[in-house]
Amino acid sequence: MKIPHGPPVIHHEGMIGEDSGMQREPKQNTSMLSMSGIPIAGLYTANDLKDWDPERNLGHPGDFPYTRGIYPTMYRSRLWTMRQFAGFGTAQDTNARFKYLLDQGQTGLSVAFDMPTLMGLDSDDPQARGEVGYCGVAISSLEDMEHLFEGIPLDKISVSMTINGPAAVIFAMYLVVAERQGIPLHRLNGTLQNDILKEYIAQKEWLFPPGPHMRLITDTIAYCSAHLPKWHPISISGYHIREAGSTAVQELAFTLYDGLTYVEAAVQAGLPVDTFAPQLSFFFNSHNDFFEEIAKFRAARRIWAEEMKARYHPENPRSLQLRCHAQTAGCSLMAQQPMNNVVRTTLQALSAVLGGTQSLHTNSMDETLSLPTEEAVTLALRTQQIIAHESGVTDTVDPLAGSYFIEHLTNRMEEGAHDYFRKLDAMGGMLNAIERGFPQREILEASQRYQGEIDRKERIIVGVNEYTEPDQRPIPTLRIGQEVEEDQRERLRSLRTRRDPRKVNEALQAIQWFAQSDQNLLPYLMQAVKAHATLGEMCVALKGVFGTYREPVVL
Repeated sequence: MKIPHGPPVIHHEGMIGEDSGMQREPKQNTSMLSMSGIPIAGLYTANDLKDWDPERNLGHPGDFPYTRGIYPTMYRSRLWTMRQFAGFGTAQDTNARFKYLLDQGQTGLSVAFDMPTLMGLDSDDPQARGEVGYCGVAISSLEDMEHLFEGIPLDKISVSMTINGPAAVIFAMYLVVAERQGIPLHRLNGTLQNDILKEYIAQKEWLFPPGPHMRLITDTIAYCSAHLPKWHPISISGYHIREAGSTAVQELAFTLYDGLTYVEAAVQAGLPVDTFAPQLSFFFNSHNDFFEEIAKFRAARRIWAEEMKARYHPENPRSLQLRCHAQTAGCSLMAQQPMNNVVRTTLQALSAVLGGTQSLHTNSMDETLSLPTEEAVTLALRTQQIIAHESGVTDTVDPLAGSYFIEHLTNRMEEGAHDYFRKLDAMGGMLNAIERGFPQREILEASQRYQGEIDRKERIIVGVNEYTEPDQRPIPTLRIGQEVEEDQRERLRSLRTRRDPRKVNEALQAIQWFAQSDQNLLPYLMQAVKAHATLGEMCVALKGVFGTYREPVVL
């Protein structure tokens, strides 16, 4: 099956109201297209599932191939984790927001870091000027991390950290904070994003070449396998692939193939598959095409189970189960008529729940204008709570199972992903494909086509290219002041005067020494954290061994 490179032109057929004195019949046998270019018929029947076997392709919830969900009772026994993405300003600012959200009923934390932190830079680095605390929280040292989680019992709260390039360093800081709280590592529960392949494909926040990054990831997987059985050492992320402009089929294919690439790397590093595969997690975008998104989640579970079984033959059934977090589509939010974003987010969140996600973040209506205000983020959380407690969609497991349309669309999503798998296999795997610019080019073409459709009004975006309002009423927004950067610089200056420079230098030298060996680096990163080496200093030490990376030109 050939997958088009972008969303299609969609023509809307409709009825003229009866009060106009005439009525137009809708055209028969016309075909729509999903955002991934999959033809959508006007009606689905059993004829659309001729080769479909409900026992083989669908099964029961909690049973292979997990199309209907990885747990037998799903949300009847436990709701998904409500995990609002949050972070801004200083660690103290974000700590206050965390505590506010927990008081409002949030059930897990998700940390958003600022751009300097994401790039492995200290807040006082010249390259960090003007960016400190703006798109997330600024974390440069152990002291910052301690302030971030002050008063939050890390053995009772699941914590997700969205960071990739310097993920191992930030994770080392988190582990030291837990130790200082007196919490054994085996009691920690949470997720480290730690997905570098999608950085090369889409988000572009890497520090080193692919080989060293893959080594850091396998080190983290191995360390968690040995010491943190409830922790997810990597969240294989399609979210940012979709935000860069991919279709749902591309997001599904590239994300799952990335996951298989990480599994292969860990196996090649000597880890038996059943020792780490149950701790892997995924992160998907939930976009506007309601039924396609539901089908994507269902297809993802089936593909992963079948591929893992065929490739690695695990003995533990949990090694076949795809656990995922979902976030509503940030790229679908519009600055024009921002209240409309509440409706978009609600539909996207509902599709993620009907798709069977284990964790969910709902975007706030103001995120195209600023970091979320307290009022906006509360409404986003209430959206999840209303779906959970008032809609009735959690009363039965996989309520859309057996729908001719949903099952057909799930099959087509699976076929499209496998088509990409074959192309990637032919290129020698994802790392070779990235070097050739293949996934980057596919996403670029998809995003250009989608934008062209909007520009030509072939795709209607309410409030943007249709149903516009000449006078936009402003809404309250959150602003980060320059004092955040000044405070951070002063904190770092004070830290450097108080710490023992000899211990710092010894710890940084140890990082460089063991980076040249096959020793797991996590214990040495933790030693450096305890000596109060900063994020930037540890990343510079690693760059001295690993080098840097320049991406291929894809235009």
